[in-house]
Amino acid sequence: MSIFQNAARDALATIQSLLSLQPTLERAAEIVGKCLTGGGKLLVCGNGGSAADGADFSTEFTCRFVTDRQPYPALNLAACGSVLTATGNDYGFDEVFARQVRAFGRKGDVLVALTTSGNSKNILSAIAAAQIAGLHSIALLGRDGGRARGLAEVELIVPTPVTARIQEGHKFLLHVLCEMVEANWLLAKPAKAHRPV
Repeated sequence: MSIFQNAARDALATIQSLLSLQPTLERAAEIVGKCLTGGGKLLVCGNGGSAADGADFSTEFTCRFVTDRQPYPALNLAACGSVLTATGNDYGFDEVFARQVRAFGRKGDVLVALTTSGNSKNILSAIAAAQIAGLHSIALLGRDGGRARGLAEVELIVPTPVTARIQEGHKFLLHVLCEMVEANWLLAKPAKAHRPV
């Protein structure tokens, strides 16, 4: 079997393994939908490829996913090189997201954190900071969930050992989450005025 055929087979198996996550994903959609229509915002973080997936996810709300509708606040915490390098230099890389959670997060906001290993120290710190600040937390994890397992309010685990397949699973879950939130919340319920970021 070719590399392509193996990858396609494994990708299909990974997506199939996510079917059991439907109730959990619906819970995540409810949390995000209530937050955004209630005037709150999303804070999204991840490293490397997960940072890129988080950037796409946050953009779907600030711009749009499918339907033309009002924008909603979703901040990609991996976006600003100045904040990341200053915080990394002054406080250490483990604090690059947690410090932004403390700066921007307000009670009722939602942290969406991505880590394929479940062991990224800066993600663990961000989840802890979110809990202290009264934010909801949704973690997208891989493998067995790693050290992050059990820390977030909602966790979506892609149970494969291959990082590429985990990222593909995360991308799928994030897009379906966008679809659920947009259809069931953002287009169906009037939004309150948003709090200042």
